[in-house]
Amino acid sequence: MKKIVDYFLSCLYLPYFGLMLLIFHPVQMLCLSLGGRKAHQKSVQALNGFLLHGLWILGTRFRCTFQTPLPTDRPIVFVANHQSMFDIVGLIWFLRKYNPLFVSKIELSKGIPSISYNLRHSGAALINRKDGKQAIGEILKLSRLIEETKFSGVIFPEGTRSRTGALKEFATGGIKALLAKAPSAIVVPVAIQNTGKLNPQSIFPLRSFTSLTWTVLPPLDITGKNAEEITEMTRQAIQNYL
Repeated sequence: MKKIVDYFLSCLYLPYFGLMLLIFHPVQMLCLSLGGRKAHQKSVQALNGFLLHGLWILGTRFRCTFQTPLPTDRPIVFVANHQSMFDIVGLIWFLRKYNPLFVSKIELSKGIPSISYNLRHSGAALINRKDGKQAIGEILKLSRLIEETKFSGVIFPEGTRSRTGALKEFATGGIKALLAKAPSAIVVPVAIQNTGKLNPQSIFPLRSFTSLTWTVLPPLDITGKNAEEITEMTRQAIQNYL
């Protein structure tokens, strides 16, 4: 019975999901052309707000908890575990106050309405995972951008999604590069739970009545720490919470 409900509600939500992508693609273009980066960011935030709250169609519950207030006058590097594409939807919406920009694989920069346009024009780091030099160069550009604008950068150091929810090893290179040109940045771990249960195998069917959480943990004290130590600190902070 539960599987039948999953199929039925997915057939309602997924057309809604696709419609939002189609609607907001020209909206993003218009906002960027007429209002510049800030207007474009607002349109992206609105899109992800609609995508996230549309999950109510599936009976999904979700919440985000900030364990401590965070500054808005300096860049932040958010380091999160990765289970699902819905991780990103929640992060864009819940962290909208901090203007999050992502480290993303370059394949997503083409062919997907709204999502590809945003990645190409937001300042995201579009990395080729088969070309280490290109990937580091892209992340360094993002690092400079968040230092100049006081925006935030978001990275998933596991690289690929954990289908089981178990935390994988964290790669050091991306975090190191993201901090390299942003000396005033603070590092904030984010623990994400149950998004992998929403779409454990594929986008269809989605699992109904899932409870999703994003927990923004306190900033780490990275004074005097090297990239390897910072990476391990973030992993341990997320692991301890999970």
